[in-house]
Amino acid sequence: MNIQIDSHTLERAEDRGTNENEIKEVIRTGFSIPAKYGRLGKAMIYDFKQKRLNKYYEQKRVEVFYTIDGETIITVTVYVFYGKWEEVK
Repeated sequence: MNIQIDSHTLERAEDRGTNENEIKEVIRTGFSIPAKYGRLGKAMIYDFKQKRLNKYYEQKRVEVFYTIDGETIITVTVYVFYGKWEEVK
């Protein structure tokens, strides 16, 4: 299935601390999360171990929300959260 990353998603990704490669990886291999308005959502937790905005974080969680149109996944937006999470099973 093709992945089309909307320009809004790319703008938010840059502001929030992720990139096109991570967005695609989350869609392909992330775990499903609840989404509203008929959309789908996936997330993935990455080791971060660095500072962001002068605060140190162990991990970041990237959440991607998208729709499917035929054979194409179209992103709607991306969120990034920083902190420490337990392993998702």
